[in-house]
Amino acid sequence: MKKYLPSIVCGFGAGVLQIVPFVKSFSCCFIMPIAAFLALILDQKANHTIGRILTKKAVYIGLMTGIFAAIFGSAFEIFITFITRQNDIIAAFPDLQRMLDTFPITEDIKREVLYLFQNVRNEILATGFSWIYTLSILVNNFIINLIFGAIGGLVGSQIINSRIDNSQNNF
Repeated sequence: MKKYLPSIVCGFGAGVLQIVPFVKSFSCCFIMPIAAFLALILDQKANHTIGRILTKKAVYIGLMTGIFAAIFGSAFEIFITFITRQNDIIAAFPDLQRMLDTFPITEDIKREVLYLFQNVRNEILATGFSWIYTLSILVNNFIINLIFGAIGGLVGSQIINSRIDNSQNNF
């Protein structure tokens, strides 16, 4: 359990921040890498290690942080949508309709896409839940969080390792 605790803690924090309205825009490219970096620091503190971090371990911790962030973020997003019966699709639906009109695609495709989003919107407004929305949130969060978690782990390990190298060279 001690092995996963830093990833769980930082993944939970990133998952919570993924549902905050303004902050969610930065979740993939800013929050996820920082969460993976913080998980590396917490792992060092929990295991009382001060040495260099191996690339394999950094990627592993970043991926685990991404998995936990995806689980928590998806669960919170789906739960809040279920309770409030509101989300970004409902809010942006009129803009989506206008945007579809500007795309250079056939009318049949426009109609099908609009029909799909309209069904998702109607299901959420009626019951607070849509299978298509749930699946899209899960797939999106898992792919994006895993990628940026691994990147954050790699970059974080390089930062930590360079600090260790600099402190050893100064003595």
